[in-house]
Amino acid sequence: MSFDSDTSSQGGDHRSFLQITRDRLLFEMLRSTRKNSKSTWKVLIMDKFTVKIMSYACKMADITEEGVSLVEDLYKRRQPLPSLDAIYFIQPTKENIVMFLSDMSGRSPLYKKAYVFFSSPVHKELVAQIKKDSSVLPRIGALSEMNLEYFAIDSQGFTTDHERALEELFSENAEGSHKYNACLNTMATRISTVFASLREFPRVHYRVAKTIDASTMTTLRDLVPTKLAAGVWNCLAKYKMTIPEFPQTETCELLIVDRSIDQIAPIIHEWTYDAMCHDLLCMDGNKYVHEVPSKNGSATEKKEVLLEDHDPVWLELRHAHIADASERLHDKMTHFVSKNKAAQLHQARNGGELSTRDLQKMVQALPQYSDQIDKLSLHVEIAGKLNNIIREQCLRDVGQLEQDLVFGDAGTKEGVSRENKLRLLMIYAALNPEKFESDKGAKLMQLAGLSDDDMIAVNNMRCLCGPDTKKSTGGGFTLKFDVHKKKHAHRKERTGEESAWALSRFYPVLEELIEKLSKGELPKDEYNCMNDPSPSAHGLPTTSSLRTSPAHSMRSRRTGGTWARPRGSDDGYSSDSVLKHASSDFKKLGQRIFVFVIGGATRSELRVAHKLSSKLKREVILGSSSLDDPPQFITKLKLMSVDELTLDDLQI
Repeated sequence: MSFDSDTSSQGGDHRSFLQITRDRLLFEMLRSTRKNSKSTWKVLIMDKFTVKIMSYACKMADITEEGVSLVEDLYKRRQPLPSLDAIYFIQPTKENIVMFLSDMSGRSPLYKKAYVFFSSPVHKELVAQIKKDSSVLPRIGALSEMNLEYFAIDSQGFTTDHERALEELFSENAEGSHKYNACLNTMATRISTVFASLREFPRVHYRVAKTIDASTMTTLRDLVPTKLAAGVWNCLAKYKMTIPEFPQTETCELLIVDRSIDQIAPIIHEWTYDAMCHDLLCMDGNKYVHEVPSKNGSATEKKEVLLEDHDPVWLELRHAHIADASERLHDKMTHFVSKNKAAQLHQARNGGELSTRDLQKMVQALPQYSDQIDKLSLHVEIAGKLNNIIREQCLRDVGQLEQDLVFGDAGTKEGVSRENKLRLLMIYAALNPEKFESDKGAKLMQLAGLSDDDMIAVNNMRCLCGPDTKKSTGGGFTLKFDVHKKKHAHRKERTGEESAWALSRFYPVLEELIEKLSKGELPKDEYNCMNDPSPSAHGLPTTSSLRTSPAHSMRSRRTGGTWARPRGSDDGYSSDSVLKHASSDFKKLGQRIFVFVIGGATRSELRVAHKLSSKLKREVILGSSSLDDPPQFITKLKLMSVDELTLDDLQI
C-alpha cells in the first residue's frame, strides 16, 4: 500500500483546464490501477459529490474504456463481487470511511482489492482508522489524495457547489454560525484543489473590506473575500510542502471577489444564445426537452438533449447574440438545402419554407444526414422559441430600459410583466440604494405591485452593497422608470468595442477587473495580494506585450430597430473561429488568470472569460460558488434572510 499525493502531472502543463481535469480522472486515477491489478474489469464507487465531479468532466464511454464495468453509489446496497477489484473515488469524510471499511473488512469483503482515491486532503485520524483494521490493510492497492474537488462546468469554468453561499455568508445572521465557517473552509479547500490539479501556484489577489463600519455585521460580511483568500493561502502553503513538483514560486494570478462588485450582471437580460436559453426556457441544468416525430410517424415523443460542447452547433452559437445566432441558423439551413436535392424536393412540397417539424421528418427520410439535420432542427426550434418569448414579453423594450438605467439615459416603458418589473426594480435598487432607505423603498415597491417575497429580493440587494456605496445624483423614480434629465451613468461605455447588435452595451465589471489584473493595474486601495509580489521579480508580462489586438474584427454598433449585421464579419464565435480557438496551441498562451466570484457567477462573466482568453492570449478560468441564471439568483436573494420561506413558497 502506498499513501501519496499522485505525481504524474508536471508544472508548465499547457493542456486546457478541462482537459487536465479529465485526464487526471481517467489516467492518473482509473488507468493507474492497472499496474498492480489482476482484475481486467473493475467497479467504480463514488459518493453523491464525487459522482458529479466525474460526470461534469467525463463521459460514461471514457470511464468504460479505462476498464470500469460498473459504477456504484457508496451509500446504496451493493451486490458482492469478490472476484473484482474496486476503485473508490470519495470525499475524505468520517461517514465515507465507515462505509468503505464496512465494504472491505471481515471474512467476506465485497471486492477483491480496493484502490482508494480521496477528492481532497484526508485527516491523519481517518488514515489511522483505516490502518487500524488489520483485515482491510492487505486488501488496499492504493491510498491516494487526488486533490480534485470541483465541478468543471465549462472548458474554462468551475464551481465549488455552494448553492447557498449567498445565504450562508451574506445574510444578516450568517457571521459566526457553523454554516458560515464550514462554507468558507470547504470553499477554500475546493478552490485549492484546482491549483493542485493544474500544478499552479497563484498570486492571490482579493477585494479588501471597503470600510470599518460601525455595524459589525456589515464589516464581517465585507470581509468574506479576505477570509476566503486566507483559507486558500493556507491550503496552498500545505500543498507546497506535500505535493511533489508543486511550484514553489508563483506561476499564475488568482483574483477573489464577491457579488458586491457587480450586482447588476446576475439580473440584467444577457442577449447571447446560451444566456437566453437558460434565462427564458424551463431547462434543468443543460438539459432541454423537445418533441420529435415518433419512429412510426403517427405521433410525437419527448426527447432530452444536452446543450454542451459535444454539439458543434451549440459550441459555435452559444456566445453569439440571439439575433446573430438566428441569422446563422437560417444561413445553415439555406446552405444545407442548396447542397441537397432531396431537401430541395421536400422544401418545394411545403411551399418553400421548412418548419422544425419538416426538418425532423427529413431526419427519417435522409438517414445519412440525420445527425446534421437533428442538431440543426433542434437549434432552429430553440431559436424560434426564444424569439417568440422576446416578442411576447416585449423584451427588447425591457432590455433597452435596463441598459438605459445602467448607462444613465432616460427611458420609460409601460405594461411590463411582474417578473421583468421585479428585475428592473432590482437594477434600480442596486444603482440607487439610498432611494430604498426607510419607508421610501416599500412605497415604491407597493406602487409597482410587487409581492411580499419580491420585496424581500429587492431589499436583500442591500446585503450585497458595499458599505461605502456612493449616493446617486439621479433624480426621482416613477413607475415609468424615468431618470433625471441630467445623465448620470453608473457604468462607462467601452470604447473601441462597439457591437453590431442593439442591447450589447452592457458588460460585467469582471471584464475590466480581469484586464486590469492582466496589466498589473488593480487599484491598490481596493485589492490586496497575499504574496505582495513585485511584477519584475515574478516575470509578469509587460503591459505592451499584453495589449494585443482583439480576436475579432470591430463592427459599428447599430442602435436602430433591426437586429441586422454586416455580412462576412467575424465576432470570434463563428464555426471557423471556434475551431481555431479549440485547436490553438496552449504553449503560446501566457500565464493563466483565475477569477473566483463568491455568491454566484453569471453566464455573461463566463462569456467574458472566453473572450478575454483570446484577447489577452492567456487562459482565463472563471470559478464560483455556483453558476446562476437570473431566476435562480433572485430565488437565492429571497432565501437570504427569511428562515421560514422554502423554495416552494417562492414565485419567480
